[in-house]
Amino acid sequence: MHLPDIESLARTALPEMTADLKALVELETPSNDKELLNTGLAAVERWAHDRLGPPDESQRHDGGPHGDLLELLYRGNTPTTVLMLCHYDTVWQAGTLADWPFTVTGEGSTARASGPGTFDMKCGLTQAVWALRLLRQTGAPHPTVRLLLNGDEEIGSPASRPHIERLSEHAAATLVCEAAAGPEGALKTARKGVGLFEVTVEGIEAHAGLEPERGASAVHALAELVTRIAALGAPQDGTTVNVGLIGGGTGRNVVAGRAHCGIDVRITDPAEAARIDAGLAALRPSDPRVTVTVTGGWNRPAMVPNPASRVLFKQAEEAAAELGWTARETAVGGASDGNFVAALNRPVLDGLGAVGAGAHARGEHVLLDHVPTRTALLAGLLAAYATE
Repeated sequence: MHLPDIESLARTALPEMTADLKALVELETPSNDKELLNTGLAAVERWAHDRLGPPDESQRHDGGPHGDLLELLYRGNTPTTVLMLCHYDTVWQAGTLADWPFTVTGEGSTARASGPGTFDMKCGLTQAVWALRLLRQTGAPHPTVRLLLNGDEEIGSPASRPHIERLSEHAAATLVCEAAAGPEGALKTARKGVGLFEVTVEGIEAHAGLEPERGASAVHALAELVTRIAALGAPQDGTTVNVGLIGGGTGRNVVAGRAHCGIDVRITDPAEAARIDAGLAALRPSDPRVTVTVTGGWNRPAMVPNPASRVLFKQAEEAAAELGWTARETAVGGASDGNFVAALNRPVLDGLGAVGAGAHARGEHVLLDHVPTRTALLAGLLAAYATE
């Protein structure tokens, strides 16, 4: 199998692939809307069956209040299995399409597709399915492929994490079809771990004018603690701490009885988790009448490259070279489902999806000229396991 031939086929099929992307984007699938997620997953399943034929195995897992998971298994020429991770949920609320429809602007190398979820990550899902489709269409050898579609990635994958960890145990490699990084489309070999915490402060309410001395202000105490929380950050070590939400009190003339803040922590070094935990547990306001409670925890462990993942990136370099370009790698602050796999010391490569920009922003877009090349890269990585 020659990857340039796969790329050529993908380029011929680009109008059809773009139409598929449009159809997926027009399935609004916000992470917090179970009904729309159910509708969207049913449509994605029909589309996958249409593009790849009936799977050899299919299993749907109940996500509870979150999006369900769908496993589609396609047997290959070898019992070796490769796991491909794609999420179908987005951060965009229902109705976003009304004033931001899917659009394609420009032509040729400047063509770009925009719309809610194009870049993160419905184009990656499109490329994953088409990579396998083209391998099967050409009769090229490929491993058994397990495609896992989940609808809760944007909220931390609470329902899908155990399934991802279970399935990656039996996979020779896990390919994550999240968007690539930067204009060069760098692959993601390292990601930060994420901790999501809530600090709640309980004080004593009192009239702010008549008897303020009887009160113990939760708002004042929280203001005191926020600076200590922020000081836990260590950017030089790759650790950032952001107090992104804050609230409390009931009125200007009331000594506040309750206040709270939401914290986002990102770490590069897994060992930093223990230091952050200890720092949050030690929070004490100067007023002993005020109590502090910390809830939440670590949403995703850090993705640290392991030897098996380095081999996988080397395979990507070889496939890219065959396609005439140089694969780059990078570390990013955002997390993905690949973090779970890397933390178990299993081979995983991320950022194999779309080339573009603007994740989680109104300007998110995909550079369509890169779609055939990235599809061929995925096909090459799958084919690398056809004989192992």
